[in-house]
Amino acid sequence: MNHVSHRLHPALHRLTCAAALAATLCATAAHADTGKLLLTSGVSTIEGAAGGGLTPWAVIGSGATEGELGVSAFVSRAHTQDYGLNVIGAAVGIHDRVELSLAQQNFDTGVTGTGLGLPGLHLKQTIIGAKWRVAGDAVLDSDTLMPQIAIGFQHKSLDSSGLDGTLTALGAKRSGTDVYVSATKLFLAQGIVVNGTLRATKANQNGLLGFGATLGGADDSVKLQPELSVAYLLRKDVAVGVEYRSMSNRLQRAGQAAGLGDGLKSSDWKDIFIAWTPNKHSSLTLAYVDLGQIVPATTANRKQTGFYLSAQGSF
Repeated sequence: MNHVSHRLHPALHRLTCAAALAATLCATAAHADTGKLLLTSGVSTIEGAAGGGLTPWAVIGSGATEGELGVSAFVSRAHTQDYGLNVIGAAVGIHDRVELSLAQQNFDTGVTGTGLGLPGLHLKQTIIGAKWRVAGDAVLDSDTLMPQIAIGFQHKSLDSSGLDGTLTALGAKRSGTDVYVSATKLFLAQGIVVNGTLRATKANQNGLLGFGATLGGADDSVKLQPELSVAYLLRKDVAVGVEYRSMSNRLQRAGQAAGLGDGLKSSDWKDIFIAWTPNKHSSLTLAYVDLGQIVPATTANRKQTGFYLSAQGSF
């Protein structure tokens, strides 16, 4: 496995430093001991927003409630048969109403980069996000049918890499913005959390293979992609669950036009996870992930399954 660079994107480095400073201030000023119930603020997703591992929820990250400022930071690692993904990021929750997040993804193509003529290829993507809770309260409305509802966006930018020429040939751009709406329903008495997210996006493989495509008449329009999470609280500090995230397959047609057959076909993402929150300031998430096919032209059509681990600290 190729060595993974530990250099941070300058903007992410600045936010991480700011988050550390804010966390120090919030530890004394935010009254975290009176904050949310364990696990009700979710964990950090691979894009930085609070939710599950794969998909954002309507909850606002950190343990802060109304009138408080909260900060969370996380590091995640996913590894499949052919690929690796490192993510680091931070988020700020404001009055349990607004969430601002920043994350950087580092996707390691491993030996498949050699098949592309680019050994040691790393695709780095920076994601700036914001989320606004517009209705409901997951805890206070837990005895009604009213979910917590939030709208959000994630602006994604790929750093320049050896894949730039390929993306240009496919008619894919290196940046794009996802817009989504999430509804999270907590059935507190039953210990069940259900979340549904509908995302408007042009992203290919979450943006790691660019945004949109025009080669061969590929559909370059924004697609609505559904996402679903269900979690069960085994006890107040442990939850198990499943996630499903649909993925656009627009690159398949562009790949066919480029003579790659179905070599750029993509699949929906799924996982089974367990999350442990020993206290209001930390959490660990472990998941088995099934990402289907990712650039099967270079992986002999192997499905990408493996494991995901994420650690989060919050105040």
